[in-house]
Parts: sequence; structure tokens; C-alpha cells
Amino acid sequence: MGVFVRSTATIAAVSLNPFSSSSSTSSTQSSFSSLTFKPRHSSFLSLPPFGLVNSFTPLSAATMDPPASHQSEDGASLPELMTEFMVDMSCDGCVKAVRTRLQTVEGVKSVEVDLSTQVVRVLGTSPVKTLSEALEQTGRKARLIGQGVPDNFLVSAAVSEFKGPNIFGVVRFAQVSMELARIEATFSGLSPGKHSWTINEYGDLTRGAASTGKIYNPTNQEAAEELLGDLGTLDADEKGEAFFSGVKRMLRVADIIGRSVVVYETEDKSVPGITAAVIARSAGVGENYKKLCTCDGTTIWEATNSDFITSKV
Repeated sequence: MGVFVRSTATIAAVSLNPFSSSSSTSSTQSSFSSLTFKPRHSSFLSLPPFGLVNSFTPLSAATMDPPASHQSEDGASLPELMTEFMVDMSCDGCVKAVRTRLQTVEGVKSVEVDLSTQVVRVLGTSPVKTLSEALEQTGRKARLIGQGVPDNFLVSAAVSEFKGPNIFGVVRFAQVSMELARIEATFSGLSPGKHSWTINEYGDLTRGAASTGKIYNPTNQEAAEELLGDLGTLDADEKGEAFFSGVKRMLRVADIIGRSVVVYETEDKSVPGITAAVIARSAGVGENYKKLCTCDGTTIWEATNSDFITSKV
């Protein structure tokens, strides 16, 4: 962790893909194709009902009104997260421009800007996509480098990347508390309409989604109406693009590393999904501050757009 690796599973320019992974430990799907991951189940004994709450927040620029929290469809506020970016800043004017713009974004609670390290930390409920677009509007290069909560979770963040050839996407998981995880996703290349999506038991992609096993569900949750790994539905627009931001109760990020995210052709989950991607650990808060790629010494700002397949999202 903490090293920028020049691959499709690490950093990507905000101007093209603010959702690309910040994880230096993420691997491409093909590297998992011959492996089967069977992590042990969670040891929940008696848990309250769990479910997924989503939020489709407009991504337009916020006004100068006091920032408000993003809310789910049932009116509940989404949990706060710390999101870290590395931003190309060279003077106090840059710092002021970045801070001023981010402070106007809906859901932002606080902004910290460190010129010496070029790191910007944003605390709030705003989705990564919204924050990335705000930074892009300042005219400065920026890369997402970490997300989570300022707490001591062993594994606080995870990412799953869909690299085509037809469907592209990134799904991010962040542990908010031991009983709650926040999920954010963006997809392109889907057929218009609703698509079920799930977390499945295994990260075996030898036969695509067909070899990922059943929908993930801890042993003690068999009687639940909704399986823990059921993420509900994605609603793709006429362009085949879908965005999701919400929370999943009782989901622990550490327990889903090595499993997979599966997307289905329709809402019918009785047939194998049409695409799948392995869930890998991602950088949490304060874990990814280095500016050099380990492969060839290239700086974070010298990497070209062609290096990142996920820029197609």
C-alpha cells in the first residue's frame, strides 16, 4: 500500500474517470481467472434486518447555500466519509481555489488542503464523482488516492473494476462502522433499463459470472428475506450509464475481499450474470501519498490517459 503502481487498477485522471481505483494492491480480473477465493463467512450471531439504501443525487454544481447532507430515498442521511485526493497545486492561490470550490459542494462538511504534500481531504457525504467534478472545474489535475473513515478498521475500503470489453465500471466499498458500509458505483455499456447486481461468493472468473458461486450470504442469515450480498438494482439510462450511491447494513468490507460483484442482464437473478469483477482491497485514508509509480519512476502527473483502461467509464 502507499505506492502508485502504473496499472489500470490504480490511479486515473479525474477529467476522464474519477472512479478509477486508488488501490495499489488491486489486480486485473485476468490475474484471478484461475483462482477460487472462498473467504470464511462472517460470524454474525444475532443481527437486525439489513438492507441497501440508495441515493441518486443530482451531480450539478451546488449553490452557495450552506452544504446539506446527501440523503437516501427514505430520507436518511448518508454516512460521512473522508475522501482524499492528490491535487496539482503550486501556490496559495491554488489552495484557495480548491478549498473554495469544494466548500460549495452539497454534503461537504470540512475541507483540508496541504500544499506541501498536494493532498486534499474532504469530509462529508458527497459521492466521489461529485467531488471529482468539482475539482475538475478548478482546472487542476487531481487523482483519488483514498477513502474511508478516520478509524482503525483493519480493512476500510475495497474496489471492484469492470474493464470491458463491453461493460466498464467501478464499484467502491467503504466501511463506515462495524454495522454499515457505504457503496458507490458507476457503469457504462449496459443496456437501458434495470439490472440486478450482487456480491457473489467467489472471485473465480474462469467462466465469467457463471463461476462466481451463489449470492454472498453469511451462514446465520439463511432465513433473511434479503440476502446480504443482494445489492438491489442498477437503473441504466438510454446511454447505458448507471450511477449508484448508498449504504448496506451489516456488510463488512473485510469479509468481501476476494469475492466478486456480478451484474445481470435484467432484474432476473436466476440466470448467470453478464459480467463480473473481483473485489480487491483499496487504499484507505492516509495510505497512498507517494507520487512515484514503482514500475518506472514516472510521476503521478506524467502518466498518460492511455495507461488507464477504466477511463472509458
